[in-house]
Amino acid sequence: MPVNGIEMCVETFGEPTEPPMLLLAGDASSMDWWDDEFCRRLAAGNRFVIRYDHRDTGRSTSYPAGAPDYSAADLMHDAVGVLDALRLPAAHLVGFSFGSALAQRIAVHYPSRVLSLALIAAAVDGPLAAPTPESPLVALGGPLPVSTSKIKVGVGTVEARLATEETDWSNRRSAVSRMIDEVRARGGPFTPGESQLRRLAERIFDRSADLAATRLNHQLAGYGPPIRDLLRTIETPTVVLHGTLDQRFPADHPEELARSIPGARLVWLDGVGHEFPPRAVWGQVLNEILAA
Repeated sequence: MPVNGIEMCVETFGEPTEPPMLLLAGDASSMDWWDDEFCRRLAAGNRFVIRYDHRDTGRSTSYPAGAPDYSAADLMHDAVGVLDALRLPAAHLVGFSFGSALAQRIAVHYPSRVLSLALIAAAVDGPLAAPTPESPLVALGGPLPVSTSKIKVGVGTVEARLATEETDWSNRRSAVSRMIDEVRARGGPFTPGESQLRRLAERIFDRSADLAATRLNHQLAGYGPPIRDLLRTIETPTVVLHGTLDQRFPADHPEELARSIPGARLVWLDGVGHEFPPRAVWGQVLNEILAA
């Protein structure tokens, strides 16, 4: 679909006559991270579900690595632009990590476009150092930082191949292996097994124009000005969903976020790390999201 002068890949589930729900993926993440069956179950809850590829992800417009002609503000405007392209005046917003940061900004700057907020693995923002290729913006929920140690995953460990060597994102095997390692390293006991993650990572690789550009350009796009002091102006119903094992954003982040947004509810997801909701907690997550 044409959105804000670019082409964006958009997919919908359910009937257009139902209340719309827009899903916002994390930093450098395509729509594929929103599981197909998860989307279908949301649609079965009487929602018109919309997921899309951020620019520089999936099949949306791609830019040369290191030269993104956009900012974090543009990524926010893209989400609103998807609603415009579908001729939807407002929608329920569900964001994961960086996607939840975009959802917060839309609620602050475009309050009439938001019916409710579901913020998953979210953080309260603040001033951040300028990103560099060597120093990923960890606060955006994107790529893991460089590490040479073994990382605990549930009761086991996974060797951090995301470490000293540079990943060749143009190589399918190398890129898929890196994505699997990253998900497992930040997950928990309910994180999908390697075979399921491999299918997902292969799908992401096959749908992406340039994964190297994706990873770098979203870092360079930045985070945008902090809105911490504006969260109190949000009046839409809000639920904050956060994993008890999320090491990316410790407990003080969701707790402060829930305090900052009037009337927001904080719901803990036991045994969940910094990851898209695993199937084991779908019942709880779906109930909370659809309650608005």
